[in-house]
Amino acid sequence: MAAGGSNNDFKLVTPDRAVKCNEGDDVTLCCHLSPETSAVAMEIRWFRWTGCIYLYRNGHVIEGRGYEGRVSVDPQQLQRGGVSLTLRSSRGDDRGVYTCQVISGGHQEEGRVGLMIKHAALGKFQRGVGVFGFL
Repeated sequence: MAAGGSNNDFKLVTPDRAVKCNEGDDVTLCCHLSPETSAVAMEIRWFRWTGCIYLYRNGHVIEGRGYEGRVSVDPQQLQRGGVSLTLRSSRGDDRGVYTCQVISGGHQEEGRVGLMIKHAALGKFQRGVGVFGFL
């Protein structure tokens, strides 16, 4: 935890642009707390659209249907406020907007990360409508 701070004194930082990867790649959706604050005792949720695909609470993890064995948050990074989601073996239908939600006591922060996936057969990024207008 940052000196002089409390677990309720943080912001969630996400990239300004969509993350791009090739279909089949592992990809990390970057997200971290600022200032650097331990997230070990916090609740961390990752959503795709409205479905929760990853939940970390009290050291326990629940992965959403269809994401079992494919999503994770690095437990070593939690100590330094890293709550980035790693998605293994990306698929074309994984593209879209992901929301990270971090809860500590009565304080809640949310951030969004867009994911664009280059379709292997087509050789181009699949596009769709997204919150940021870039999907």
